Amino acid sequence: MPIAILTSKGQVTVPKEVRKALNLKPSEKLIIVVEGNQAVIKPLKGNILDIGGSIRISDKEKPIDFHKVREEVKKRIAKKAVTGE
Repeated sequence: MPIAILTSKGQVTVPKEVRKALNLKPSEKLIIVVEGNQAVIKPLKGNILDIGGSIRISDKEKPIDFHKVREEVKKRIAKKAVTGE
């Protein structure tokens, strides 16, 4: 089992065998999802809509649906454009 060490600056190097298994390249983004008392690291491929259902505000809430969030933002922007608010 690969082990990573947290530096004093809060940084972690993803072990080579994990990078290889996930096909990670330099500068690629990772998302860290906290599930209870553990963290799950997932490669962030594509855009934020691709990770919908992975993000929770707290353990007690349902995952965030980014498609719904995006639609709500579009509606608010359109309303501001029309009303000038």
